[in-house]
Amino acid sequence: MTGTRSGRGNRARRATVAAATTGTVVLLAAALTGCGGGDDTAAASAGHRPTTLTGKNARTTAEPVPRGTGSKVASDFNGDGAPDLVLDDLAHDGLGDDAGIGIVYGKKGHGLTPRVRQLLSPATYAAPTKGQTPAAFASEASCDLNADGFTDLVVSTDPPYDGQGQPPVPLQILFGSPGGIAGKGVKVTIPAGARLGNDWPDQPVCGDFDGDGRADLVVHASNGGLSFLPGPFTRSGAPRGTARLVPSSGNVPAGPAADVDGDGTDDVLVRAHGGAARSALALGGPNGPQTAGAAYPAGTDVAFGRFGSAVMTADGIVLKTGRTLPVTGTALDTGDLDGDGRTDLIASGDGKIRLVAGGTRVVKGSPGEGRVIAVADFDGDGRDDLVVQRGQESDPAEDSVLVLTGARSASLIAAKPGLTFSTAEFTSD
Repeated sequence: MTGTRSGRGNRARRATVAAATTGTVVLLAAALTGCGGGDDTAAASAGHRPTTLTGKNARTTAEPVPRGTGSKVASDFNGDGAPDLVLDDLAHDGLGDDAGIGIVYGKKGHGLTPRVRQLLSPATYAAPTKGQTPAAFASEASCDLNADGFTDLVVSTDPPYDGQGQPPVPLQILFGSPGGIAGKGVKVTIPAGARLGNDWPDQPVCGDFDGDGRADLVVHASNGGLSFLPGPFTRSGAPRGTARLVPSSGNVPAGPAADVDGDGTDDVLVRAHGGAARSALALGGPNGPQTAGAAYPAGTDVAFGRFGSAVMTADGIVLKTGRTLPVTGTALDTGDLDGDGRTDLIASGDGKIRLVAGGTRVVKGSPGEGRVIAVADFDGDGRDDLVVQRGQESDPAEDSVLVLTGARSASLIAAKPGLTFSTAEFTSD
């Protein structure tokens, strides 16, 4: 599960985990229905035996992706009922081109299995434009866009553009299947009537914005407008419903979407611009997210949960109640780490990771350094896990991904990682 994300154009590339049925309300639904787990950290750790796969002697051959039959589980590309992890920042030698996107597949009741992985390189998976293969290939959003029970991945590319008129759509869809992501991407179709201005149509956010139970996309159009693309989508990348240009109070739609007002449709946060900026909700409805909702003060991120709203500002985390928590950072993620049914906050972005239990109590200490790349219940124990990446892309020996398992304790996570591996594994496939 992830906190509010605003796509590649607004912050460093991040791994994404999609939402359950709509593909976007990644953590809010889980937080509202969270269930308890073990009694203490030791019990939690006993159920998550650490597995270490880092180091030169730990390179493994990728194993086949197990075949699934379809599910409604978040970020389940092969439909086997277990969430999978998407990784954008893969360790490589820094020769210039995008290394691609990595997927680590999960096993139901077990968790992530790094040996079951897939490297999505632009050369193999990206659709070319005018015969040119994209040099950039980054994950943006995940949801089941064609309603077949297999999560699909929306990626951004860099198609050639001469700077005249409206630029081409840089977004492509990689469709999930019983064997995981399969086939080349298809370009997202945005009808002319749903576009506005000459900005790049990017920043996609998944959600059920019209309440029909199917995943839709919202895409940046330009100042004052968003492109609403109702699902399900065809295999050629076109929305089956009537695409619309909907009004917006800002410029940058930011995911994940969430049903903040509880009316059965997802709402999307729209930021004025990247960095520290004011933001406001666009409330979903029968015709998409076109009703103005609550506004929020300037900050670098906004998250929602049982505590209401939280805005990451220069002074700390400002809660809906007006209380400011003395926590620094630039990014907010949320999840139910201890399985108590309340939404926990994860602050990061300044090199340190800090936890806020129930969205209101700052946890002493820090899980350490690194980038938060996902928050989700990968092992199915009713507690979300925190996935952190450390190291640099240019130095594979320093790269590591740690899965910090959620625990029913004051610290919210187990004392030791349940799993450690390196993204350098992908370059050995």
